[in-house]
Amino acid sequence: MEKSNKIIYYGSTGLLSVMMLMSAGMYFVKHEEIASVFTNLGYPSYIIYPLAIAKIAGLIAIWSRKSNLLKEWAYAGFFFDFVLAAAAHISISDGEQFGAIIAAVLLLVSRFYEYKVYST
Repeated sequence: MEKSNKIIYYGSTGLLSVMMLMSAGMYFVKHEEIASVFTNLGYPSYIIYPLAIAKIAGLIAIWSRKSNLLKEWAYAGFFFDFVLAAAAHISISDGEQFGAIIAAVLLLVSRFYEYKVYST
């Protein structure tokens, strides 16, 4: 059972990390496209770079596990990011909310199994 918990934890955290790194990378590389999407969603475009940096910092906090407080803040920050992203996409009916929903599910699985793996 312990081995399967680790596989689920590292698998979900790895997939979540790939999604976050791809997202942050797009924020830097395709800034103009992302800025128009953020504007359509009702968010200001000046939050794109800080959000990209926060995503990378959150991944570092989760993977390094140096500080439980920072790790928990990273999980919480990602959760709010995904919920707000899904709500924004649903509110304008563009059908793009599924990425945020998948990321939220991966986040919840990662957090649940992180507790199972490292609490013993």
